[in-house]
Amino acid sequence: MARRIVIVGPAHPLRGGGMATFNERLAQAFQENGDDVEIVTFSLQYPSFLFPGKSQYSDEPAPEGLRIKVLINSINPISWFETGNYIRKQKPDLVIFRYWLPFMGPALGTIARIIRRNKYSRVLAITDNVVPHEKRPGDVSFTKYFLSACHGFITMSRSVQQDLQRFEPHKPNLYLPHPLYDNFGAIETKAEACAALGLDPKHNYLLFFGFIRAYKGLDLLLQAIADERLQNREDIKLIVAGEFYEDAAPYHQLIARYNLKDQLILRTDFIPNAAVRHYFCAADLVVQPYKHATQSGVTQVAYHFNKPMVVTNVGGLAELVPAGEVGYVVEPKPETIADAILDFYSSGKQAQFEQNIREYKQRFSWATFTDAIYKLADKV
Repeated sequence: MARRIVIVGPAHPLRGGGMATFNERLAQAFQENGDDVEIVTFSLQYPSFLFPGKSQYSDEPAPEGLRIKVLINSINPISWFETGNYIRKQKPDLVIFRYWLPFMGPALGTIARIIRRNKYSRVLAITDNVVPHEKRPGDVSFTKYFLSACHGFITMSRSVQQDLQRFEPHKPNLYLPHPLYDNFGAIETKAEACAALGLDPKHNYLLFFGFIRAYKGLDLLLQAIADERLQNREDIKLIVAGEFYEDAAPYHQLIARYNLKDQLILRTDFIPNAAVRHYFCAADLVVQPYKHATQSGVTQVAYHFNKPMVVTNVGGLAELVPAGEVGYVVEPKPETIADAILDFYSSGKQAQFEQNIREYKQRFSWATFTDAIYKLADKV
């Protein structure tokens, strides 16, 4: 049965990174099922004091075949009422909010309450975070305000599910692993990818990918690269691909202190979607040295491109990376990260990891994800 679905969250023209990409791919997955789908997104997502990047808006063309309505101003309550009434009057069968930051609680919670006045639409939330990575005053009250307006919840890590149950122990919630990011283009050879990036394909490349924030542990990875055992491996280089979302100076100080310049390729501007595949296809190993985490879309991009991973044993990262089968799960320490990198390049496990990934990633389909959402919506 076809449904009318509205997704509320980041999307084009916002440069929302993984979240906007996810929402657009989710809309496509529902459309493939025959549903009528619209994304309602932000005219202003963050005030400048909360946005650490260079621009909130994308230079890329809008995704084809999707309806995206730009309505929400996160700091203008008038827009909250306009958005809520716009969606309420359509009487969609299902409204899916993305919730990732308590700052969004007042806006999204108000919109959800207005939608529910039609006494028809089911309101679900995909909660990326319930307890935020960086804490601020008002976090708990803003989160409670939003969560109380929803009928049910989807989480993409067990740790977020546990956090959610402390806030809403009686409402239905469902753990669904993050689906595969399969919308960054076809796999290309390492030589092709290196040519696109201007890199020498004779080297071995590690990849740190995504916005650079303190909790993602790039400092731990830089210290791992400074390990004497890796310093003796001139063939191993680290690509850092992603925009700084905080002060870059401490990282450059680490690079200078350990004399790492020749081992690094720094591409610290925003990485457009069209270039993502080049970075993953050039890399042998993707490293996620997070200090704490919920889940990471980087894992699902790595799976799409059949890339082994090193992840730290924090949050939900280890849930999706079986240790010793598709990569390594280590403690968030420079020495353990270095151990894994060295083992990867000395043990000859790369081919077996890649074969295991081809089999393991089949469970992360978008059809599985949407089918589970339908079932949850029918329960609430």
